[in-house]
Amino acid sequence: MTLITSISGIRGTLGGKAGESLTPVDITKFTCAYGSWLKNKFPEKRLKIVIGRDARISGPVVNKMVTASLQFMGIDIIDLGLVPTPTVEIGVKEYDCHGGIIITASHNPKNWNALKLLNENGEFLNQEEAQEMMKFTQSAFTGFVSVEKLGTYTKEETAIEMHIEKVLALELVDAEAIAAADFHIVVDAVNSVGGIAVPMLLEALGVKKITELFCEPNGKFPHNPEPLPEHLSILSEEVQKVNAHVGFALDPDADRLAIVRNDGEMFGEEYTLVSVADFVLSQTAGNTVSNLSSTQALKDVTEKHGGKYYASAVGEINVVQKMKEVNAVIGGEGNGGVIYPPVHYGRDALTGIALFLTHLAKSRKTVVALKRELPDYHISKHKIELSDGIDLGNILNKMASRYKKQRIDKTDGVKIYFDKEWVHLRKSNTEPIIRIYAESDSEVMSENLARKIMVDISELIKE
Repeated sequence: MTLITSISGIRGTLGGKAGESLTPVDITKFTCAYGSWLKNKFPEKRLKIVIGRDARISGPVVNKMVTASLQFMGIDIIDLGLVPTPTVEIGVKEYDCHGGIIITASHNPKNWNALKLLNENGEFLNQEEAQEMMKFTQSAFTGFVSVEKLGTYTKEETAIEMHIEKVLALELVDAEAIAAADFHIVVDAVNSVGGIAVPMLLEALGVKKITELFCEPNGKFPHNPEPLPEHLSILSEEVQKVNAHVGFALDPDADRLAIVRNDGEMFGEEYTLVSVADFVLSQTAGNTVSNLSSTQALKDVTEKHGGKYYASAVGEINVVQKMKEVNAVIGGEGNGGVIYPPVHYGRDALTGIALFLTHLAKSRKTVVALKRELPDYHISKHKIELSDGIDLGNILNKMASRYKKQRIDKTDGVKIYFDKEWVHLRKSNTEPIIRIYAESDSEVMSENLARKIMVDISELIKE
């Protein structure tokens, strides 16, 4: 059983003992701590919070616990129901709320769930806010209210339509060009909320040929829900079978976008952001940001267009803070997360799809041809499960010492730069694992580098 608290929220496996996994006790504790933090932040306000969830099986019961706990604190609730994570983020401001909670464990398997917590800007809590909120788990809550002051409950049924309208209103999104291209698109939504939102978006963009795979939002994931190449074989086969122009794969909360090319090969989740950024930068001069674990192809594309690239620590809010700091026109993460400020400061697969399709339509090229125009790098992604008692900080320090002749970045874990390669080692924000990412302009070199580093780490763990 697992319970993880980080800037990515409160995440854990269902069942087990309180404090060791995501139990009803833990759900209530963290929800009330969040409510107390907001009440302390806005002491004179009648609070209002927006809530949404993905389609995983535990969602309805977790939603009831979260909603009831907040109502008992005198906080009004606007429940968006089954919606993508970015829809809730946009909804915080759209519905004039003081915060928001998304009930989703993103790419984790069906036995996981989580509370993703938002501030009044519709953004994930930063490190300082998260630490302040966590203090309320260690002390008495601000209190529960009498029956006359219970929070109200309102169901909002049109949040996805609101989100789509904002995407369609973007200056760089050209629905007429997309409709004229007469695309045939295959969508794998892993039986979650993307199965509701993406077909709606595509229809609004004028796409008439849509093949839906796993678009029933029942939470029964037909394959591993993380949109990685090894999990997208069915989508790849379907794209080739129906001779589609492109395939889109979403994670359960639809903030990550992976693309399958017209030949059935993977576009590469790292290249979702790179391709969209290439299009945006061709129309809007400016800077970009991605995290330290993302491909250096974004840096190359940014500099090609005369902008400057910046790297942040891993985690959506870290990318967002750096984007604001350097006034980036686009940013995101190499897991298929596109952050485009004219919509909101959050990863958004719907925005990514609309911008990518506009790029594809206006280029009059195939997805294969678009990929060939981008810098060619290869990332090898691995992980090592952490057992209890491992001092990860000590291991990372020893790795930095072992490679002290190389350039080292300790902003987030340890990133080691070699001649034309890099490797990044860090503890995951969402799973009890060490992530090992290595990149090179050679697929063989990136894989060999990653495996060499994994051997080094294994040796240190044994010591």
